[in-house]
Amino acid sequence: MQIGFVGLGRMGGNMVHRILRDSGHEVVAFDPSADAVSTAEGHGATGASSLEELVSKLSAPRMVWLMVPAGEITESSVQTLKGLLEPGDAVVDGGNSNWHDDKRRAAELDEAGIHYIDVGTSGGVWGLEVGYCMMVGGHQDSVDRLAPILDVLAPPDGWRRFGDAGAGHFVKMVHNGVEYGMMQAYAEGFELMHKSEFPIELKEVAGLWNRGSVVRSWLCELAERAFDEDGNDLAGLQGYVDDSGEGRWTIVDGIDLDVPTPVITASLYARFYSRGNGDYTHRVLAALRNQFGGHAVHKLES
Repeated sequence: MQIGFVGLGRMGGNMVHRILRDSGHEVVAFDPSADAVSTAEGHGATGASSLEELVSKLSAPRMVWLMVPAGEITESSVQTLKGLLEPGDAVVDGGNSNWHDDKRRAAELDEAGIHYIDVGTSGGVWGLEVGYCMMVGGHQDSVDRLAPILDVLAPPDGWRRFGDAGAGHFVKMVHNGVEYGMMQAYAEGFELMHKSEFPIELKEVAGLWNRGSVVRSWLCELAERAFDEDGNDLAGLQGYVDDSGEGRWTIVDGIDLDVPTPVITASLYARFYSRGNGDYTHRVLAALRNQFGGHAVHKLES
C-alpha cells in the first residue's frame, strides 16, 4: 500500500519510520524541514518538497496522512489538499484536532468526493517501539482501506473505529482530559511524599507502585524514569506546565452534555496556576484578608 505523510516531527517522523521498518508499504513524505524529509528518505521514504509534489507522486486512489499541529496548519493543509486531490482520494488527520472541525471538514471534502478520516493518536515518542493507540472516526469503507496502515502503527489489537468523522478525535479528547487528571493526582501525591519527614526515594515508590499496585500505569513508569534522571528534587525542571487544548475541549463538552468534570477541570486550573496566572488573584486575597482582619501580608521588596 502507498500513503503520503505530511509532518515529520517527533511523532510523524517516528510513524513513518515504523511503517517503513515493519511493513512493505510505501511512504511519500513531506515536511517544511528539508532535514526531516532527508531523515525519512534515510528510512526508505520517497521525499517531496511540497504538497503538490507529494500528491503527484501518489497513485490514485491517493491517501494522505496529516501529522501536523491542530489549528491553522491543519486547516490550511486540508484546504490545499482539497484542491489537489480527486474523487476517491482520502485525507487522514492524525493530529489533535477538535472533533467539531473534523465534522465540518468531512462534510466539505465529501462534497468533492474526497474521504476524511480522523485518527486520535496516543503513544508519544515511545510509539516507534511499542506502537500507537489509535482512536478512529470515518466512514467504514474508508477506515477499511486505511486498516493496513493502522495495523502496522498500532500494537496488536491497538486501534478501533468509534463512528463517523469526529468520533476518533472525540475519544482522544476525553482520553487527554483523563490524562490531565491522572497526572495531577500523581504530582500531588509525590509532592506530599517529597515534603514528608521520611527519607522517601520517589524513584523507588514509582517503581514499587508498578509492581502489583492498583495505581500502576505507564505514567507511573515515566515518573520512575524522571526521578531517576533528575533526582528527588527534579531540580533541573521549572514548574511550568503548558496545555495543548484537549483538556479545555473536554470541559466544554462536559458542560454541553451536563456531565460534571471536576477532576479534569481542577487539573487544568492547576496548570494555569503553574504559569503564574494566579499571582494577581493571590495578591487580591492577601489584600482582602489584610483589610477585613488586619492579617499580616508579605510585602515585595522595593
